[in-house]
Amino acid sequence: MSGTKTPPRAFKVPSGRLSRLARLGAMTTGVAGNMAMSGLRDVARGNRPDIRDLFLDPRNIRRVTDDLARMRGAAMKIGQLLSMDTGDILPPELSQIMARLRAEADFMPPKQLKTVLTKAWGKGWLTQFECIDVRPVAAASIGQVHRAKTRDGRDMAIKVQYPGVARSIDSDVANVAALIKLSGLIPKGFDLTPYLEEARAQLHEEADYEREGHSLRTFCQILQEDENFVLPELHEDFTTSDVLAMSFVPSAPIEQAVDLDQDRRNLLTQNLITLVLRELFEFGVMQTDPNFANYRFDPATDRLVLLDFGATRTIAPKTADQYRRLFRAGLAGDTTALRAVVQDIGFITSDTAPHHQRALFGIMETACAAFQGQADFDFGDTSFVRDMNDAGAALAADGFVPSQVPMDVLYVQRKLGGTFLLAHRLKAKLPIRDMVYPFLAPQP
Repeated sequence: MSGTKTPPRAFKVPSGRLSRLARLGAMTTGVAGNMAMSGLRDVARGNRPDIRDLFLDPRNIRRVTDDLARMRGAAMKIGQLLSMDTGDILPPELSQIMARLRAEADFMPPKQLKTVLTKAWGKGWLTQFECIDVRPVAAASIGQVHRAKTRDGRDMAIKVQYPGVARSIDSDVANVAALIKLSGLIPKGFDLTPYLEEARAQLHEEADYEREGHSLRTFCQILQEDENFVLPELHEDFTTSDVLAMSFVPSAPIEQAVDLDQDRRNLLTQNLITLVLRELFEFGVMQTDPNFANYRFDPATDRLVLLDFGATRTIAPKTADQYRRLFRAGLAGDTTALRAVVQDIGFITSDTAPHHQRALFGIMETACAAFQGQADFDFGDTSFVRDMNDAGAALAADGFVPSQVPMDVLYVQRKLGGTFLLAHRLKAKLPIRDMVYPFLAPQP
């Protein structure tokens, strides 16, 4: 990403809807002003301005990323969603602009934190705690996490929602939509509206921490006998719609596993991929946010630590069946069946130009062929990732407009893409064909 990265720091979250609206509006107006001035300079030099290049000016990149990181809330969350390098919706330029938003956000200063907790727990809440760290152990788009110890001996991780986040979701989404349209990075003919509406609905759900607590309990029950995973325990007596209280689980960032030996990295990745397959084909419920920060591990046992269940959603049996047929056809090299299920899912429609259909099927067949062999698939193979990215970029450059797909499909694609990225980061080598096949038997 161009521009200087600003380290996270204490910065009061604007909580009023009007103040957030004014800040986001000022950001969009400022970016538009920079683009206009740069465009005039291009004209004066005899050059024809390109709106994409104007938006990607380093000054705009710095302003957008810094302002969204300070705003937090829905504005930053959408930036994080758009920055997932899965090639689902947007071109890579916008992913690069939003790359900072995958890292930690700025955080609330202690005074604002105390105000939020007093509103959630009432006066005198401090008497129930032996200590609470005012600097968060993690800060993200909707809330930040603090470690605390209660007087009854519980070691807790407390996720505190930024003030005003829930009230400002609708206006934040509208302002970010205006910024995206201004950027000129959306393929002509692509309607982003349904996706922004879904993002808005999901954000309202994620802002309800009691709902997330329910999802955490669901996964604790599902995985209670699986020794490959560790999940925090919910503390309902301190959980509200704005505060989520859980047990603190000592662990290390999953990215640090890259320094482990090959067998340990393979084990961690195998357990993660198997979990995704079970979510899709067995559980019927999936945590759909593959942000690396949601996965940690215990270096002493190599157990995966699972965090953040705000983006949990039910997967329809129809969607699971479509992916079962998709994987079955792909691993078997059955081109006819693959084409049929791709059309059934909606990746290709009657409106998709024939040459784009051929190119898209070519990408899918290349990807499937890589997983078909009995030998281990090398996720660390940079040539495979490069070839896939180049093919996708060429398709976009040729004017391909992705078709609208059901939201279930979009979320599954995001989870699969993010899981592949993590496996790539860990340079795992796994017998994917053998891992997937047990899940592909037709369901009664």
